[in-house]
Amino acid sequence: MRITVVGSGSWGTAIAGQAAAHVDEVVVWSFGGESVEGINNDHRNNLYLTDYTLPDNVWATASYEEALQGTDGIILAVPSAFLRGVLEGAAPYVDPATPVLTLTKGIEEGTGYLMSELAADCIGGPERIAVLAGPNHAEEVCRGCLSAAVIAAEDTKVAEFFKKVLLSDHFRIYVGSDLIGIEMCSAVKNVIAIVCGYLAGMGYGDNTLALVMTRGIAEISRLVHARGGEAITCMGLAGMGDLVVTCTSHHSRNRTFGEALAKGGTLEEYQARTHMVVEGAAAAKSVAGLARKLGVDAPLTFALEKVLWRGVSKEEVFNELIERFPTEEFYGMDD
Repeated sequence: MRITVVGSGSWGTAIAGQAAAHVDEVVVWSFGGESVEGINNDHRNNLYLTDYTLPDNVWATASYEEALQGTDGIILAVPSAFLRGVLEGAAPYVDPATPVLTLTKGIEEGTGYLMSELAADCIGGPERIAVLAGPNHAEEVCRGCLSAAVIAAEDTKVAEFFKKVLLSDHFRIYVGSDLIGIEMCSAVKNVIAIVCGYLAGMGYGDNTLALVMTRGIAEISRLVHARGGEAITCMGLAGMGDLVVTCTSHHSRNRTFGEALAKGGTLEEYQARTHMVVEGAAAAKSVAGLARKLGVDAPLTFALEKVLWRGVSKEEVFNELIERFPTEEFYGMDD
């Protein structure tokens, strides 16, 4: 069996190693350059997870045709901002029957598409597209630390296929049915994590971070409900599980970007320094647009959007947040 991982960032690299234990061959597609050379010559990615040695049955290429020819399954692991462009380039070489798993988290600006919807728009076959989410930092998965994820798809057989490809004694995988809820949780939690990182960088303590996380999960629940997902999904691995780890871990690029923002850093500086895309920054804009379209109150998302994309000062936005009068704890999820 051959599996293709599209994307050679941290998560793509880690998931390639995870899949390699269950299949004959794993091909990593990359934009090229150092990652391809490092994986093929030294079994190491020279840009991401540089201390991790990939199994011998993993190799890399910058050719869509070479990566996708004869593959039995495709795993998408590129940032949301680049996913459409990559899939449009890959589309001529994607067999319409090949199952696809997306690890990408986000909402496309303008269309409001979730990543599975974006993939279906580019390569067709929404029934063969699955999503994976959960509290999984690539830095820990590649070291064999105990982790868990949930996979959902329209067709349960697709979810079960990828579960077999990735399941191990240290990477537990559950199968879910709420594709929309899982993807919404995955996108919005990155926004909340930046806010938590910012407040931590400003010196606020555990009480404040707990406040933001719990109000964040309420905000996510309203958005999930309005988008047609199940609010209970927010209590699972893709919701509360991923939110906690993303808001608290030093591995989280969204949390650490928030800390840098508090100290006067910019998004451009952070991404240039880390070679990583801060998904929550783009999500602040796309989620805010979706929330307005759906008529959902999303104060944390709106606040971050103002800071990152509307030029409003951080101090002014924070003051607006804390001056909001507390009302009911749970609202906005009535049918």
